[in-house]
Amino acid sequence: MCIAELWRYPVKSMGGERLQVADARETGIVGDRVVQVVNAVGRTLTSRTKPKLLGYHATLGADGEPLVNGKPWREIDVRDAAGPDARLERHDGVERFDILPLLVATDGAIAAFGYDGRRLRPNIVIGGVNGLDERQWEGKMLRAGGVIIGIKDLRDRCVMTTFDPDTLVQDVDVLRKIYREFDGSLALNCYVMKPGRLRVGDEVVVTT
Repeated sequence: MCIAELWRYPVKSMGGERLQVADARETGIVGDRVVQVVNAVGRTLTSRTKPKLLGYHATLGADGEPLVNGKPWREIDVRDAAGPDARLERHDGVERFDILPLLVATDGAIAAFGYDGRRLRPNIVIGGVNGLDERQWEGKMLRAGGVIIGIKDLRDRCVMTTFDPDTLVQDVDVLRKIYREFDGSLALNCYVMKPGRLRVGDEVVVTT
């Protein structure tokens, strides 16, 4: 097995960027979800209820600040997508994640899923995995290069999976399939136990 894909989402709920190299720390992939969309009272808004946010594309600039559609994030107006009081705000703590700092998917599970793997919004896609083997990995560890990743459990999926990452067209049958065939969960909630650098092509080993 090896790392087949690396992804970072500098702005939460927006489209992300595919990487060849990523630094993993206890707070996740460096630059991941460091900016969020919030309302007037500071509550985080996501594409679960504001799916138009998925139509924005976020990358990380050389200075560590996110760009949205190629422009500095502080210049971006998201009110059309997220409501009249919506704005972007930076948060660097672990509280910026809904569950854990890393989401790991596998090519075997994505193939069984039968849809674009981007709907799952993984940070890491592991290649060379047989079918649904990921479902046997809860509580174990992954060694990838010099990085050690702890695996907590399977990720319960939500309505975000129903939106096509390119067209934003919704297909509710996607989530119905996840519940019908995968008990509502796909991919793995993970955390960094030993930080380091991840590269596409790094060998991945499951350990206990």
